[in-house]
Amino acid sequence: MRRLSPSVVLPHLAVLLVLLAGCSTIGAVSAWLGDQVAFTPGQLQRHLDRRFPRSFDKLGGLVTVTLDNPRASIPPGDSRLRLEFDLGLGALGGEGATTGHLALASGLRYDPTTQGLHLDAPEVLQFEIPRSGELLRGGARGIVNSLLAEYARTEPVYRLDDDLLAKLPAGSRIGEVGIERGVVVVRLDR
Repeated sequence: MRRLSPSVVLPHLAVLLVLLAGCSTIGAVSAWLGDQVAFTPGQLQRHLDRRFPRSFDKLGGLVTVTLDNPRASIPPGDSRLRLEFDLGLGALGGEGATTGHLALASGLRYDPTTQGLHLDAPEVLQFEIPRSGELLRGGARGIVNSLLAEYARTEPVYRLDDDLLAKLPAGSRIGEVGIERGVVVVRLDR
C-alpha cells in the first residue's frame, strides 16, 4: 500500500473542508442567483409550529380567541396559501377550549419592518364553533375577521432568515411574493 505524504494530503483536505463549509450557505446564495427564492409549505409549517398556540384578547379583553395546531398547505393549482387552525373562544379573559375550526386562504406580501411574509387579503373559508347559536357565530365571525386583519398587518407567517437577507445581491430588495406550483416564491427587485 502506498503512503501519501502530508504535502499532498493537506492541500486536498483544506479544499475539501472549504467546500464542506460552503455547503451550509450555498442554498441561500444559489437561491438569489436566479433573483428569487422559494419556500415550501413544510418550511412555513415549521415556522408556524414554533409560534402557536397563541391567544389574542379582543374587545378590551372581554373575548379571548385562541388559535392552535396551525396547518399550512397550498392546494394543487391554487395561488393562495391555505391555513387551518383549531379555534377556541373564551370570555372575560378566560381561554376557551379549542373545539372550533378556522380555515382561511390568503395571498402573501413581504413586510420589510418584520422581515417576514404576511397574509395579504385573507379570506375566511370555514368557521365553525360547535354548539353555538347563529347570533354567537355571527358575532364571533366579526371578532375573527378583526383578528385576521390585525394579524395580517402585524404578524408574519414566515420570517426570512437574517443570513438569507444578508446575501441579497447588491442593489436588490425584496419585491413580489407569489405562490406557484405549490411553493411560495419571493422575487427580487433591482
